[in-house]
Amino acid sequence: MTRILVVDDHPLFRLALVQAVGNLEVETEIIEADGLDSAREVLGRRADVDLILLDLHMPGSHGLMGLVSLRSEFPAVAVIMISANDDPLVMRRALTYGAAGFIPKRSSIGEIQSMLRAVIACEDLPPSALHDRHGSEAAHDRELAKRLATLSPQQLRVLGLVADGLLNKQIADRLDIQERTVKAHMSAVFERLDVRNRTQASTLLRSL
Repeated sequence: MTRILVVDDHPLFRLALVQAVGNLEVETEIIEADGLDSAREVLGRRADVDLILLDLHMPGSHGLMGLVSLRSEFPAVAVIMISANDDPLVMRRALTYGAAGFIPKRSSIGEIQSMLRAVIACEDLPPSALHDRHGSEAAHDRELAKRLATLSPQQLRVLGLVADGLLNKQIADRLDIQERTVKAHMSAVFERLDVRNRTQASTLLRSL
């Protein structure tokens, strides 16, 4: 039994993904979530989830930061990104930051199912130019991915709330922790991301 969590805030497209998954020639259980927070709730109580289909752009996900945070909190679960944006640069960046695959929303049902079968079977995906891109942008993404990987799940949550414009006291209230703990997390985030202040940290996060 393969357990797949479909995360998309658009009900119609989520239904289309569920139908595509349901027609795979493998035994599956399909779980749905309408956002990043509800996905965390599911994963927190369902340690048996094998694969996440994650929409790139949802409220509160900060683009690829949603991928980074879920991979940090639940590293054993594979994530395939789903997006209407099929720019090769966006697709390559998703793979750099830990996605097992990328499915454009314009893909046919057959193409979606082929990708899912390959990932479920732990097969090597076909060689792609997306993996072979070089240059300063690719090098920057690889370096940032390494730095983000050193942050704890809680530090990533703090970073996301900083990007939302919340102050330390508001972050403390949201996460139910002490304000001094927030400050400690921020100091660690600044050091590991090699930034000096909240503005630089937010700017770095917005690049995702």
